[in-house]
Amino acid sequence: MTASVEWIDVDSGETVQVLATETHVEAPNWTPDGKALIVNAEGRLFRLPLDAPRLEPIGIGGLTHLNNDHGISPDGQWLAVCPSPGRGTSRVHVMPATGGTPRLVTPQAPSWWHGWSPDGNEITYTCIRDGQFGIATCPVDGGEERLLITDPHHYDGPEFSADGAWIWFNADRGGTMSLWRMRRDGSDAQEMTGGESVDWFPHPSPDGRHLCYLAYPPETDGHPFGCDVELRLMPVTGGPSRRLLGLYGGQGTLNAPCWAPDGRRFAYVRYSR
Repeated sequence: MTASVEWIDVDSGETVQVLATETHVEAPNWTPDGKALIVNAEGRLFRLPLDAPRLEPIGIGGLTHLNNDHGISPDGQWLAVCPSPGRGTSRVHVMPATGGTPRLVTPQAPSWWHGWSPDGNEITYTCIRDGQFGIATCPVDGGEERLLITDPHHYDGPEFSADGAWIWFNADRGGTMSLWRMRRDGSDAQEMTGGESVDWFPHPSPDGRHLCYLAYPPETDGHPFGCDVELRLMPVTGGPSRRLLGLYGGQGTLNAPCWAPDGRRFAYVRYSR
C-alpha cells in the first residue's frame, strides 16, 4: 500500500503530492515556518522537508509507540507527542521540535493531545476520567488539569480557534458524531454540523476563516482506516460546508493540526486501496 502525503489549496482546489511512500505515514503537521511537515510512522516521528521531500527521523528520547496525536507549538520550538505502549496508556509529553529529551505534561492516562493554545502556554486533549470521555486543558509548564466537558458520550479532536476564544471538537452527544465548539472555559457548547455524514477532527485555519474536517459515510462507527471519506471545508463561524475532495483513507488522513501558516492550504494523507 502507498501513502501519498499531499496538500490542497482551499480556494482553487489544486492538490499537490509532496511524497509517495510505502511507509504507512499519518497525520501531517505543517511547521510554522512553512518549510516542512511532521508525520508519524511505525511508532516514530519524521520531518518531511518540502524543498527535498524525504522522511528524516526525529529523535524522540527513548519514547516508543508514538500514536498520531502530535503537533508543533506556535513558535515552532516544541512538539507534543503521545506514546501509547499499551491500551489506555497514552500520556502527553513535550520535547524540542528538532528532537531531544521529552518531558511529561499529563500524568494521568489516557490523555491524547490535539491542540496548542495560540500563545503556546496551554494544550488541549481528549481524556478518559472516571470511565467517561472528556476534553481537558492544562498548562504546558505544569499545573492542574482542567476538565472542561465530560459525560457518557464520546469526545475527541479538541483544537483551539485562531483567536483562542473557542475550542472545537467532535462528539456524538447529538446522536451522530458531529462537530461542536465551546468557549475556552467549557461553557456554551454549540453543535456546528449535524447532517448525515459522520464528522471528525475539526481543524480551524490560522487566519481565522475556515475549518477543515474529515467526513465519513453515514453510520460509520468510530474513525476507522480503509474507507471512502471526504475532506470538507466550512466557515469557522458556522454555516454550510462544501466538499473539497474524496479519497481513500480515514484514520491517519487528517488526525492532527494540518494547516499551512498562510491559511490557504492544508496537508493530508491519502492511501492506495
